[in-house]
Amino acid sequence: MNCEMPNNPVRLANPDNGETPCESVPAGFISNPELMTEAEVIDFLRIPEISNSKDYHNVIEHLKRIRGLPRIHICRKALYPKKAILEWLEKETGFGK
Repeated sequence: MNCEMPNNPVRLANPDNGETPCESVPAGFISNPELMTEAEVIDFLRIPEISNSKDYHNVIEHLKRIRGLPRIHICRKALYPKKAILEWLEKETGFGK
């Protein structure tokens, strides 16, 4: 698996040291306001306020499988583009018609 960024061809992990590529993603790599983590999506969709589930991860999994919650995978991490989530919300709620 190749984890090179298009504009920054620096490998995120060195396969010569026993790690698989992407095992040691730098902490700041994922902090991008346009790409949200699962925890950020849970807060963004206000799932704790509306769900009786004890595990919010299960709610996200359901939304991904059944409702087509948009996401991308970078180095085996699911990230959720904020713009795509907003478009998905419009489609799901009928506001985008």
